[in-house]
Amino acid sequence: MLEMRPDCETCGVLLPAEAPGAFICSFECTFCAECAEDLDDRCPNCGGELMDRPTRAKALHAQYPPSTTRRYPRQA
Repeated sequence: MLEMRPDCETCGVLLPAEAPGAFICSFECTFCAECAEDLDDRCPNCGGELMDRPTRAKALHAQYPPSTTRRYPRQA
């Protein structure tokens, strides 16, 4: 199950698990669409490809809660 991180690691914008617009690499580093585009869809942490993150239905949040740990500002 994906961790569904709550924010963009570069700019800090909120990325709710039930909303589209988040991009992740295979390590689940998470970025908003604008930052992913600025990064040319390459993760600055691992060099992996950034892909659309699937959404998680709000009705499933109680049983399968998304992460609440913020990653912004990104640790270098």
